[in-house]
Amino acid sequence: MSEDIKKIAVESRRKLIKSGAAATVAASVGPWVVSNSVLASSGEVNCTLWTDYIPANVIADFTRETGIKVNYKDFGSNEELIEQMKAGKGGAVDLCSPTNNRSGQWSTLALLQPFDYEQITTLKNLNRAMLKVGEKEWNFDGKGSHWLPFVWGTEAIGWRTDLYSPPGGTPSYSNIWDEANRGKVMIRPHSGMLGAGLYLETIGKLAPGDVWKAYSSEDEMRRVWTKITKFCITHKSHIKLFWNDTESQKNGFLNGGVIVGQTWDGPVLAMKSKGEPVNYQAAKEGAMAWIDGLALSSSAKNIEQAYALINYVFDPEIAGKSIDVHGSNSAVLGADKHAGPAYRKNFAEAYPGDALGNLIPWPTEPQWYADLRTEFKNKFVSAWKNNN
Repeated sequence: MSEDIKKIAVESRRKLIKSGAAATVAASVGPWVVSNSVLASSGEVNCTLWTDYIPANVIADFTRETGIKVNYKDFGSNEELIEQMKAGKGGAVDLCSPTNNRSGQWSTLALLQPFDYEQITTLKNLNRAMLKVGEKEWNFDGKGSHWLPFVWGTEAIGWRTDLYSPPGGTPSYSNIWDEANRGKVMIRPHSGMLGAGLYLETIGKLAPGDVWKAYSSEDEMRRVWTKITKFCITHKSHIKLFWNDTESQKNGFLNGGVIVGQTWDGPVLAMKSKGEPVNYQAAKEGAMAWIDGLALSSSAKNIEQAYALINYVFDPEIAGKSIDVHGSNSAVLGADKHAGPAYRKNFAEAYPGDALGNLIPWPTEPQWYADLRTEFKNKFVSAWKNNN
């Protein structure tokens, strides 16, 4: 999967550069199909997805064209999504949006059902390499893929351009722990700690590759993350705030006194497109890549309506409209051609040079890894709270 994501990203950059600022938005209606029974019954579909992945304007257009009401609830983390689905046994949700590397945590929960490809008329629009991720890693009990690729992005360094500039012009995970930025940075606790580990590898406090060896066994995880946690606790006063979702990242930069942070690409680039004084760029150590998907609840009550929405959002024109709102990237082929010029400019600036060839895909996480990581994260967050 690692090489697949890198190839996907590099190809995306090649196409964006080729399309250039002259790319135009087609006016044609997408090739999605809604069955007569859905049109006749209208109904609704219940979605629990990442913020803005299906923007309000897209939902409004979908409802106007199909009569299907979309009940959209967002969430801020994979942990939150899993707990929400477990609590309701998936009964209140038709579609949800887990991240690709979390398959090991979903495989035993029996909360999802496999997709029927015959009902997805726009399946051909999806990036084939990303589609294979679901067919390989989300094929639970040999019943078929329980996951479809939807939006992909990265986590690296964002900053306020009017208040900060990365030394040397290229951001690094070291920026978070720079003494000059003490009390002015934000991170998501668990991924910020992993970023700290990548920084520690560069200064010899961890051996090269230690961060990824931690995925191999519980003993390796404890060895590596004990050192990471000790470092983070020692430097806890660097952290102004912890973020957990899209809005907390935006608020951190706009209202929270943050000048630099380890962030997702989407929220920062969406703000940049609106003229806010922020920027996002891959770190010199590599940006951490992920793919968020769509998954069908095993207890879904609105199956036809869910497939109708899937077919709609997998249309390139619709996916392009969505890109302009959430700021990340689409698994739908050709979506970039239907996004505005700001997206193409932002993408090129976020991943300069060989940055896309240097992406670091998040490894698949077994449950024991997630549990141990939570243990170490809680130690760090508790120490930080006691200092504030």
